[in-house]
Amino acid sequence: MKKIYFFILFFIFVLVVVYPVSAENKLVNIEKAEVDQYGLALFDPLFINQQKLEQLMDNLDKQLYKEPQNATISDNDKIIDGKPGLAIDREKFQINFRERFYNSEDEKLKVPMRKVYPRVDRSLLEEIRGKELGNYVTYYKENNKERSHNISLAATAINNYVLFPGETFSFNQVVGKRTKEKGYKRAPVIVRGELAEDIGGGICQVSSTLFNAVNLKGIQIVERYTHSREVPYVPPGKDATVSWWGPDFVFKNMYNQPILIRAFSKNGKMNIRIYSSESATYFKGNTT
Repeated sequence: MKKIYFFILFFIFVLVVVYPVSAENKLVNIEKAEVDQYGLALFDPLFINQQKLEQLMDNLDKQLYKEPQNATISDNDKIIDGKPGLAIDREKFQINFRERFYNSEDEKLKVPMRKVYPRVDRSLLEEIRGKELGNYVTYYKENNKERSHNISLAATAINNYVLFPGETFSFNQVVGKRTKEKGYKRAPVIVRGELAEDIGGGICQVSSTLFNAVNLKGIQIVERYTHSREVPYVPPGKDATVSWWGPDFVFKNMYNQPILIRAFSKNGKMNIRIYSSESATYFKGNTT
């Protein structure tokens, strides 16, 4: 694997990370901290401010961090392996930093990296795809291109999502803010009982389909709101309206196993299926 290098000049360390300490200069940048706060001998020529070092590592991590990719299931039901990410090995970095600063004249420091493995891998998907817990279908008119497009985007956002035992699923957080930049279009929405148009119109059909798919004994509905008027794609009272600045649809996994959400939107059909392990059971008495 190609190693990642990030070069740090020691004169920057002196200004930002390291403060001089000596018998002649008994204070460490008196505006910031007193020497005795760190419990260091006054004759020590240098000491490292741990807080500054942590900030340095945080900044490096922001630049070099590579997020891992979860394993997923394709539309033809084949598992696609995930990929590990990368993060700074903070323990090794601190050791290397101290050794290089105190004992070496080299002005460049190699940043050690470690692999970050995804939470969802092939073996987990193979385990939790075996038992269908819920399945719900709704229908929409394909000739409304903008609304159909929004439904497809939201369905893709929740597809392959794995919710672990005890965790909560927030539709707004998982799908994210519906914006033009993300590809969402203006389409009909219901506002105070009246039809209007807004960015992301139609995604409530996805959240409503999801509600009916997860309306199971092992799922606790934490937050759900109905529209201010009936919608045509689900029976009265079986909908779940969502809005980025308003209502959300939230539920909690009360099963003893992770659950997998599979969402498909094609040819005017919105289908959501919920899967888990064959050994999945729920904690009785804790659901709504």
